Amino acid sequence: MKKTVRGFTLIELMIVIVIIGILAAIAIPNYQNFLRRAACEDARATLVGAANVMERFRSQNNTYIGADLTISGYGQSPVDGTAQFNIVPGNLTASSYLLTATPVATGRLTGRGTLTLTSAGVRGATGDLANPTGAVPPVSVWANSCRGL
Repeated sequence: MKKTVRGFTLIELMIVIVIIGILAAIAIPNYQNFLRRAACEDARATLVGAANVMERFRSQNNTYIGADLTISGYGQSPVDGTAQFNIVPGNLTASSYLLTATPVATGRLTGRGTLTLTSAGVRGATGDLANPTGAVPPVSVWANSCRGL
């Protein structure tokens, strides 16, 4: 009478573990890059939303002085949840402002630079956010600011 052996051999188990290890080595860094790009894209969108809040404030008060983004919820990005960027209005005058998105100390993009938006619509960036791909000459600031992170 033949005895049927069921189960996996050690070599089959080791092959499966190696395949899982290779997939994890590829997937985890790509996922981390995705999270960084998503945080950067969200900061860009939140800056545009904050600019709308600033314009609404100016239409009601005829000045940007005294505008507070935290009241409207645009003091951080993302607007709800754990902050990845702090958004601060600066250089407030009656007719102009400068919004700056700076990564928080515990965020995914700490030390990577800042994103800016002025009342004239001028968009800017510094650090890795300005030229994440390292291209020479630097690529268009906002068009590619979140790619390659």
